[in-house]
Amino acid sequence: MTNKTQTADTVSKSRLTGASFTLKNRLLRVVWDFTCLLVFRYTPRPLHVWRVFVLRCFGAQIGQHCHVYPKVKIWAPWNLVMHDYACLANEVTCYTQGKITLHERAIVSQGAHLCTGTHDYNDPDFSLYARPIEIGKDAWVCAEAFIGPGVTVGEGAVLGARAVAFKDLQAWQVYSGNPAQAIKQRQIKASKHEQA
Repeated sequence: MTNKTQTADTVSKSRLTGASFTLKNRLLRVVWDFTCLLVFRYTPRPLHVWRVFVLRCFGAQIGQHCHVYPKVKIWAPWNLVMHDYACLANEVTCYTQGKITLHERAIVSQGAHLCTGTHDYNDPDFSLYARPIEIGKDAWVCAEAFIGPGVTVGEGAVLGARAVAFKDLQAWQVYSGNPAQAIKQRQIKASKHEQA
């Protein structure tokens, strides 16, 4: 854990000497939580454009035609990046203490948990640190899967339902289990439009 702490993007102060995040960060999160409750969480499902607008107001970088469903939980929108056609389904948790990036056409399904933050359990101060998560183009994180800090999901990779990833997932592989193991290669069939 020590090496990860030294290479982490964000390292907190000791839990014994004060808050892990700045006062500005904590106040922004209070404003975000209040705004989310009022104008985000209870909006009709088809209003993706509205929810994208609200997220952008809080610093999220979101491309065109993204789908963000109303019951998604985002800890800090300013650490969220979504490229064109990316999707976050209902009940997804984006624990964005560090940056989370979804590339083009990446899909994160219902109940999945993307967790950028953890603690150094070998440190007597139990220091908090965050490492970015990156979901590659055309990748799919299935229902209730968990992705830990610093993980990159390769282009076209699939993390199966309820699987747990603490290590990078290779491109165009299908993973399942806890810990996630590659079980087969993903092969995209030609679309009906390409066959015609």
